[in-house]
Amino acid sequence: MTYQIRIATPEDAKELLDIYRYYVENTAITFEYDVPSVEEFRGRIERVLKKFPYLVVEGEGKIYGYAYVSPFKERAAYQWAVETSIYVAKDARRDGIGRMLYEELEKRLKEMGILNLNACIGYPNGAEDEHLNYDSVRFHEKMGYSMVGEFHQCGYKFGRWYNMVWMEKLIGEHVNDPACDR
Repeated sequence: MTYQIRIATPEDAKELLDIYRYYVENTAITFEYDVPSVEEFRGRIERVLKKFPYLVVEGEGKIYGYAYVSPFKERAAYQWAVETSIYVAKDARRDGIGRMLYEELEKRLKEMGILNLNACIGYPNGAEDEHLNYDSVRFHEKMGYSMVGEFHQCGYKFGRWYNMVWMEKLIGEHVNDPACDR
């Protein structure tokens, strides 16, 4: 199948939410307990698009994954850092969709002057289980991210405690007096 990447629209909310629903209901990849409404999800897309790219991968009229960023922190000094998020349809994982999304997202973010990509990832508290494994960390490592921190037992879902890790990738040169207030 041939895939294409495009900017998401608020009208994609239902289809993107269908992908996300699996992760909320069956995994500790997201620490969200309840599936948001289509209206809430549409609002999330609209908020991201005001400042950053929100990408989808589609093929034959169906969306197979999406990736977006949000501010790492709201303070001005953090304006060169973003937090990445990515979700691929359950049955399309390991088809290269995640790599396609992240490569395109990184390209667009470089053009915007973003320097740091940060990923907050649910992490097993000990052994992998049916709700969470190390696949996301492995994926990010393959994409050039490195581990920078671990928080222990900070997320509770499915009757157990999970850790959370931060990974980062530097995509630009950190110079003195960078252009501010993009």
